[in-house]
Amino acid sequence: MGGRNVLGGELDPCGTDPVTGFYRDGSCTSGLEDVGSHTVCAVVTSEFLDHQRGIGNDLSSPMPEYLFPGLVPGDRWCVTAINWLRAHDDGAAAPIVLASTHERALELIPIEILREYAVDVPPDPSGLEA
Repeated sequence: MGGRNVLGGELDPCGTDPVTGFYRDGSCTSGLEDVGSHTVCAVVTSEFLDHQRGIGNDLSSPMPEYLFPGLVPGDRWCVTAINWLRAHDDGAAAPIVLASTHERALELIPIEILREYAVDVPPDPSGLEA
């Protein structure tokens, strides 16, 4: 699989604790099966998680049947481009990791908007709760 990131380079991993990605391979790799385009590597915040729950995309609650532990602020997760863009439009977008965001995200989100939210993830992301 693999792929390119929005900067034109090789796609970096997004997260392994918990393991993210449409293919649950730790990266925001996208293919034909990924009709939702889980291509944006977000560093989730409590505001973003609340927003997603409000639009019917509960990322906080564990779903053991899908081996999904539920996310907490600071987790890195491949979210759909449309849901991230909706959060942006509603003022609740999460920071993103450009090197880990698949180039397919550019089909919906201009690079200028993605750059506004770009972050380097600190070794201890617990301060990203707001």
